Amino acid sequence: MLPLSLLTAAQNKPMLVELKNGETFNGHLVNCDNFMNITLREVYQTSADGDRFWKLKECYIRGSTIKYLRVPDTLLDAVKEEQTRAREVGRSTRGAGAGGPRGGRGVPTRGRGGTRGAGPRGTRGRGRG
Repeated sequence: MLPLSLLTAAQNKPMLVELKNGETFNGHLVNCDNFMNITLREVYQTSADGDRFWKLKECYIRGSTIKYLRVPDTLLDAVKEEQTRAREVGRSTRGAGAGGPRGGRGVPTRGRGGTRGAGPRGTRGRGRG
């Protein structure tokens, strides 16, 4: 399971974020990007030593500072099922490509006289003779 696909599925769900410096953030995921930068709303921030707390309306967390994320188990199960279903659908439609009955890469066949990687005559790599 890819972390970013899990994060995109976790939008508007509660999560806990712990940073590398020990601070924790509990809130609902608003948005995330490809760098795993996230925006949370209705956030409870806890200091690294656990003796101070703050309530924030919204906060932005840079992805490179995140140690780990904790999301609900039900979300993990739902994403796993969805990816399994998508993989099975991909397998059932894969055989109908342009490679003919034997599969392949989907590249049209060359037939007689087709060049196999050779450029126009007289260029580098002419071979012998």
